[in-house]
Amino acid sequence: MKNPQLKPLIKSSIESRTTDSLRSYILSGAVKPGDRLTETSLAEQLGVGRATVRSAFQRLAGEGILVQIPYTGWEVASLSIKDVWELWTLRGSLEGLAARLAAEQTDPEQHAAIKQAYQRLEQDCLAGDMNDISESDMNLHRAIVNAAGHERLAHQYKLVEQQVRLYIMTSNVYASDGPSDIFSQHTPMVEALLAGNGPRASLEAWRHNETEGKKLSDWLQQQSVQDVIVN
Repeated sequence: MKNPQLKPLIKSSIESRTTDSLRSYILSGAVKPGDRLTETSLAEQLGVGRATVRSAFQRLAGEGILVQIPYTGWEVASLSIKDVWELWTLRGSLEGLAARLAAEQTDPEQHAAIKQAYQRLEQDCLAGDMNDISESDMNLHRAIVNAAGHERLAHQYKLVEQQVRLYIMTSNVYASDGPSDIFSQHTPMVEALLAGNGPRASLEAWRHNETEGKKLSDWLQQQSVQDVIVN
């Protein structure tokens, strides 16, 4: 029997893995919007060069997760009220279409995947870990988009998916009324979808995004008022 041979790591794979690791770290809520990230510290923690971390930062900036501040460095992207409006209206449109098309799906495996994602969200909401809740939240919406069977829709959603993940994490941590509220917000949409009621599922998807978008906008507005008072 031949000994297994190790394949040398190539630069692109290291950069991709570094990007994936940093993306997961940021979107887990370990750092808050507006927090500064330094190349040196993260390079030491990951055991890679600063150039690799810098390349990963640039990729994440392209995804809208990080921003580069001139003469300062890199920061976790913060959502403005306009950002929130743009994201919830875009999500409402894309996810509304996805929910309608997914409801009309005749493939039982697609509905089973959505039901499984919904049940996982319920389990995580009962457990109460906000990182797990936000990940399950994102996975449920992704399952609905995938079940639509619409490649161009899935492609458009993919373009903003990481920004949506940042949005969901920020909303769930700072603007929600708790895990039970997060779960219940999804119930009307999922129930209509699994019942095969496309128009209703689409409407509930829009309402879900509108409700959560307004909550997050209100929270951001309160933060702005507090900043003015403090300063």
